[in-house]
Parts: sequence; structure tokens; C-alpha cells
Amino acid sequence: MSSLARTSADLRNRPDSLPLVTTETLVGHRIVKVVGLVRGNTIRARHVGRDIVAVFTMIVGGEIADYTKMMAEAREQALDRLRAEALARGANAVVGLRLTTSTVAQGAAEILAYGTAVVIESEG
Repeated sequence: MSSLARTSADLRNRPDSLPLVTTETLVGHRIVKVVGLVRGNTIRARHVGRDIVAVFTMIVGGEIADYTKMMAEAREQALDRLRAEALARGANAVVGLRLTTSTVAQGAAEILAYGTAVVIESEG
């Protein structure tokens, strides 16, 4: 298992170990070093069995819970990979976090998380 994969697995037990924020700063902290761009991504494909259920749900309306769950898991995996990369590069926070999605192939979507890895210190 690579160190990046181990770090990602460790983060599941400590999800608050590395602050991720969409803002450019963290209240009460100052950025002392910019490490650089970090990213994490995953590509997920739909399951044929789920597609059949989804078709019926689309006919009657409502949330397609299996797809909602799949996308939530994909987002978390992308964020775990972003955190692991930031930690591996010596950062202790990520600012300017963004999430994006795109279609890669029929029935497959990519979730990409990216931001700026930084080293922060408390102002107090």
C-alpha cells in the first residue's frame, strides 16, 4: 500500500485532521507557506441494476437515492485523496477548495476536488 493510500485510510478515522475551506483564509490563522495546488479525484460508473430502479423513479418522480449515495461517496473519496496529497506535501490546511464534476463516458462521472495546500499558524 502506498504512503498516499495509507494516509487516505488514516484520514477516515480523523476527518478533521486537515482543515478544508472554500475561503482564501482561515479565521484566527495566518498562512505562512503556500505549498501549491493539490487535488483528488475519482471516477464512478453507474450500475445496471440501479439504472433500472432509476428509470422507474424518473417516471413517477422523486430522488434517486442510490445515485445520491454514490455521488456522496465519490465526493468523500475525492476529498480524502486531496487531504492525503496535502499531508504528503507537508501542508496542514487547504484553502480555496472547489469541487467539480464532469461526464467521462456514458454512465461514468468524475468528481474532482482541488485547492491550495498551505501551512497555517494560529494568530493567537
